[in-house]
Amino acid sequence: MTPHTDTFFRSLVEWLVIVAIACGLMLVVRTFIIEPYVVPTGSMEDTIEIGDQVFAQKVTTNLGMSPQAGDIIVFRNPDGSSDHDVLVKRVIATAGQTVEMVGGRVLVDGQALDEPYAIGQSQPLASQAPGVIIRYPYTVPEGCIWVMGDNRENSADSRYFGAVEVDDVIGVVVLRYWPLHRFGTL
Repeated sequence: MTPHTDTFFRSLVEWLVIVAIACGLMLVVRTFIIEPYVVPTGSMEDTIEIGDQVFAQKVTTNLGMSPQAGDIIVFRNPDGSSDHDVLVKRVIATAGQTVEMVGGRVLVDGQALDEPYAIGQSQPLASQAPGVIIRYPYTVPEGCIWVMGDNRENSADSRYFGAVEVDDVIGVVVLRYWPLHRFGTL
């Protein structure tokens, strides 16, 4: 081997190690810290539009912490008949709280929520997912949360599929990164 060949192979090995470390770090970050998602439906309009790309932080859920009311979350879709594997909705109530809808407003534990982000009337849905029966007032079971889309008249949410298990929460949306003109925290 010539010195030139030896230098080439050494450089190649160094680059392969750098690429392997970068791929490993990217995998760790995406698995445990933050992951990108594309919003599949208009249920969160005007807060988040169809096709917006967001980052969801996964640290709190990986540490076993439950999302709080007001958080926008990404979760596994409990409705098996849907085309979407994951959904993005807002947490309205947590375990033990009571939800009801009166006069187009959402009440949690008897108190009307101030929801400047919500579009349309908040009403119980006329139809629900197969096997789901929701009667109001509804008390959110332990280990679950109640979620609703901000676009209340165009959202299949907990009114349709019931409370979401906290174990199905993937992460809390923290940032919209695309489109650039709507870049910002959520």
